Amino acid sequence: MELKDIDLNLLVVFNQLLIDKRVSIVAEKLGQTQPAISNALNRLRRLLGDELFLRTSKGMEPTSLSVQLAEPIAYALSAIHSTLNQQTLFDPKSSSRTFRIGMTDIGEIYFLPKLMNALSGIAPHVSISTVRNTAVNLRDEMEAGNVDLAVGLLPQLKAGFFQHRLFEQKYVCMLRRGHALDKKKISIEEFSNAEHVVVISAGTGHAKLDESIERKGVKRNIKLTVPHFVAVGHILSTTNMLATVPERYARECLAPFNLRYMDHPIPLPETGINLFWHAKFHKEPGNQWMRRLIFDIFSDS
Repeated sequence: MELKDIDLNLLVVFNQLLIDKRVSIVAEKLGQTQPAISNALNRLRRLLGDELFLRTSKGMEPTSLSVQLAEPIAYALSAIHSTLNQQTLFDPKSSSRTFRIGMTDIGEIYFLPKLMNALSGIAPHVSISTVRNTAVNLRDEMEAGNVDLAVGLLPQLKAGFFQHRLFEQKYVCMLRRGHALDKKKISIEEFSNAEHVVVISAGTGHAKLDESIERKGVKRNIKLTVPHFVAVGHILSTTNMLATVPERYARECLAPFNLRYMDHPIPLPETGINLFWHAKFHKEPGNQWMRRLIFDIFSDS
């Protein structure tokens, strides 16, 4: 097959179907009718001699050939798009770009206040939109350019991604001031007997914390489990529970909730927090600028 036999628009439809899996959504995003999308898919099926996508209850699922073609076609389209829209620089003063960043709720608490304050002075029209690392297929969304950067402990982002270590974070015990354990140091026995609120945050580095505590044979009196960190400060401020949390998060909670924290009685491994971006956008000026800004504000190295 020669390139002259391929309509580039067919590959655009193919790539969008891989991402969205529904003809109606693809039609809306590409500004076309559903029959036009179906017609484009049928043309590509005839050219390649394969069904490419099969209708299922979960949407249009790719065939093995589509899976094989997915990455090289996405890369080629991204390269073409970047070349046609090449910019020699990114001007933060005049840009009105919205950067999408994948992070957890704890990341929003720690990163966003400092980042937004910095942007207000140097890039007044730039905006930020966050997305939960576990709420989307982060790898595909970053490869497609729908998410610019991601922050956290994200072992699933390996091949095709760059990463830069921002800092190492340790875990501490946090509780309200005046708590019976409000002292400089607590023992493992006191920790074990205390009432705990535990954050069950699947798909994040925090899950490894619970595994570490269990491996050391320490039992906790868990009274409450929650799926995120947002409510932890409120809960601790009015109860006798304590929580095991990252130190940088704990610092942000002290004044607003009248809390305090101390070193953890159990030796726990520190967690590396990295900034990730897809290799396709390594040299994209806006992406480079935002990465440098985040490095400058948050990197310990």
